[in-house]
Amino acid sequence: MRSRILPLAALAALFFSLTAPALQAQDLNLANQYFNSGEYEKAASLYGQMLERDDRNEGIFNRYVDCLLMLERYDECEKAIKKQIKKTPENMTLYVTYGNLFERMDKTDEANAQYQRAIEKMSPDYMSVNRLASLFMSNTKYDWAIRVYERGAQMLKDPHRFSFNLGELYRRKGEPAKMVEQYLNSLNADPGRLPTIQTLLSRYLAPSDFTELQSQLYARIQASENPDYIELLAWSFVQRKDFKSALRQYKALDKRLNEPGQRIYRLANDAADAKDYETAIAAYDYLVTEKGKLNPFFFDAKRASMECRRKKITEGFDYTQEDLKILETDYENFLNQYGRGKQTANIVMQLADLEAYYINNLPKAIDLLENLKNTAGLDRNTLARTKISLADYYLIHGDIWESTLLYSQVDKDFKEEQLGQEARFKNARLSYFNSDFQWAQAQFDVLKASTSKLIANDALDLSVFIMDNLNLDTTAEAISLYAGAELLMFQNRFEEAFLKLDTLLRDFPDHSLQDDVLYLKAQIYERKRDYNQAIALYQQVVEKFPDDIRADNSLYALAQLYEFRMNDVEKAKELYEKIFMDYSGSVFAVDARKRFRILRGDKVQ
Repeated sequence: MRSRILPLAALAALFFSLTAPALQAQDLNLANQYFNSGEYEKAASLYGQMLERDDRNEGIFNRYVDCLLMLERYDECEKAIKKQIKKTPENMTLYVTYGNLFERMDKTDEANAQYQRAIEKMSPDYMSVNRLASLFMSNTKYDWAIRVYERGAQMLKDPHRFSFNLGELYRRKGEPAKMVEQYLNSLNADPGRLPTIQTLLSRYLAPSDFTELQSQLYARIQASENPDYIELLAWSFVQRKDFKSALRQYKALDKRLNEPGQRIYRLANDAADAKDYETAIAAYDYLVTEKGKLNPFFFDAKRASMECRRKKITEGFDYTQEDLKILETDYENFLNQYGRGKQTANIVMQLADLEAYYINNLPKAIDLLENLKNTAGLDRNTLARTKISLADYYLIHGDIWESTLLYSQVDKDFKEEQLGQEARFKNARLSYFNSDFQWAQAQFDVLKASTSKLIANDALDLSVFIMDNLNLDTTAEAISLYAGAELLMFQNRFEEAFLKLDTLLRDFPDHSLQDDVLYLKAQIYERKRDYNQAIALYQQVVEKFPDDIRADNSLYALAQLYEFRMNDVEKAKELYEKIFMDYSGSVFAVDARKRFRILRGDKVQ
């Protein structure tokens, strides 16, 4: 019977085969610990021993070379590199390693020669090109990485195969003109990159570099019919807030591609948001007149066009009653042509707003919305919005009962929704106007948790205001006078509001409402478009009552007036900065910082 006991030599071989990987892993871990702690002598010794057992492990070889370079044992390092090259002469990365050694030895020509050899050893495939370029990039040798990609494009016979990579390299080098050129080349090869390129250009192009982008795009548009170039050119104008030039490009693109106008509609909205009403109106009108009534944007564009016309007039400094009458006629003509129904509901509401707040024809505004409220097929949100506006008009008219009834209906129908919260806030404010302060405050306390930041802030302000002023008085006479003045202001009865405020100051000369009276008077003058008088009063609040709750409100109102009415950007910047520096806890602090950065010229997302 043959023995099953293995010979001693075989046992030893088996033991080594089982334990060698474990020993290698232990040595590698220990060597890495030495390397990471800066003990390069010990690390080099262990890496060298491991290379003798496995001379094809690139990771260990690279760490070994790194140790020798850190120890400045250049002769030994060169010997190791040459040995590896002799074993694997086609390994292009070894020549980069050799070049790095020569660079450490201040032998620039020899280093460049090795880098060039690496490129010559490169295989004509995508992975090989990317690997070598990435190796150069990891050593911040961007010019050599560029040569790799250019050589790779030649080898693959695809001139734009690596254009995007080249664009990234020129971006890192700080050469915007070449960056733009390569990004555009990559767009020509792959139209799907357009959103990515727009993101990169918006992030890395300085404002002055957009001229270069537009110059290159104009040249390409003349030589090519690639619509992405037109899209990018229009986008570049939008980035510079030149909506008029963008509209010209989008019109050309719209006609070339025979689109329904979605690009132009988006541009019109952007221009309207930026208060470039001229361009917004032109864009909306293009959709209405050129695309016709069957176009999906027709009614939205017409509604938005009319809204922009209204804002252009009412947000101006010196509009006249004649301007308002012309706008009123435009609304009436449109509604006479297309009817008063669910499709034109928003336009009816805009006309009612014009009548109520600017032309001061409350009966007509109420009649418009009463008819709209009874329109068949009106969606629930539009109906709710109609009721809220109608309630506002009844309140201005002095019909308190109708007003609170409509607010309550919307509150009930939209209990947990934002429209319901808005109606509840307005109903609570109506109670505040009527001096029912305890019930109003209870509602405001609930609304402080509203999902609408605007409603929550307004509710908080009024809750704190009531609490502060009721606690100070044995009677509520002073705060009742003030609330009554606010109602009169809401009803556009400005002179009566002034009289009530003057009565408050006369009868309660030492009351803490002094800053509130100044603030409310400033708001009334602002509504009357007497901006200089409003500024003077807001300034008094800031100077006389810097620690009271109206101070940051007044600062923000001042900043808005200087920015949008007085066109004094520097003064507006100064005021915005004061808000977020001196009143960092203010609800206006975040927006003030944003406005400051925009006026300073920063890119704000």
